[in-house]
Amino acid sequence: MTSISRLRADHAEALLVFERENRAYFAASIPDRGDGYFAEFAERHRALLADQDAGLHHFHVVEDGDGGVLGRVNLFEVRDGSAELGYRMAEKAAGRGLATWAVRQICVLAVREYGLTSLRAETTLDNAGSRAVLARTGFEPVEDVMFGDRPGRRYVLDLSGGCSQAL
Repeated sequence: MTSISRLRADHAEALLVFERENRAYFAASIPDRGDGYFAEFAERHRALLADQDAGLHHFHVVEDGDGGVLGRVNLFEVRDGSAELGYRMAEKAAGRGLATWAVRQICVLAVREYGLTSLRAETTLDNAGSRAVLARTGFEPVEDVMFGDRPGRRYVLDLSGGCSQAL
């Protein structure tokens, strides 16, 4: 059964496998993380957990029933009741509604567990799948931006009334 868990130290190995297996797939729609990301993965994972423990970010993994990672959904730059949403799903899980389901679950956690009242997100204009996920979960486009070196769009989701618009 598919589930979402808060990032833990014991996710490191499965998360690294996920990132390696999907590197080329992700690089087709977002800037590549570079070789350094993989070479320093263990150190970066520990740093992410420390930042999460400090309340700066909330990291999550989407897991299959066997402990494999199907995706990541993160809330970062948490401040003043708001956070930036970021997500990525494995190529093998694409097109099945998993990202929409995961974002909806994170919207619930954002309100109930983290006390957030709004979320922000950005995606490239050529990432139709990500734009569709944001639209299905209630995010509203607010402005065009550059996403790395590619044209993109910024979105917001008001959670002050709960997360019903995401569901």
